[in-house]
Amino acid sequence: MLSQRTRYAIRALLHLGDRYGKGPIQLAEIADEQNIPGKFLTVILSEMKRAGFVETMRGKEGGYWLSRPPAEITYGDIVRATRGSLALVPCAARLAYAPCDHCIDEAKCRLRAVMLSVRDETANILDRLSLAERLDL
Repeated sequence: MLSQRTRYAIRALLHLGDRYGKGPIQLAEIADEQNIPGKFLTVILSEMKRAGFVETMRGKEGGYWLSRPPAEITYGDIVRATRGSLALVPCAARLAYAPCDHCIDEAKCRLRAVMLSVRDETANILDRLSLAERLDL
């Protein structure tokens, strides 16, 4: 399940993506329109700046904007930046692998095989879809 922080980060970046190229967007606007607590959004946008997704400028005319076009930022990028991995179990992570606690031999673990498949399919979808995508549901 995605954490609240990850969902807020996605919503904030989508908001910035919708206004890409229109100048800095103030934090209060993002918080109000996306229903994100302002203090939490400040922390999230700081993390997104460190991850290279946003830029910021202080002052009356300041705010936040995407550091690159929305088409160059995928949902997979954001989830990895906020969660560290797309895997549901640590032994299925590609970049942050760790053996599971109390696991049987990994070579015999059928759960790991399923979770590797889930992780790969999730990555295929999230890495293919960018903030520029408009999905009709």
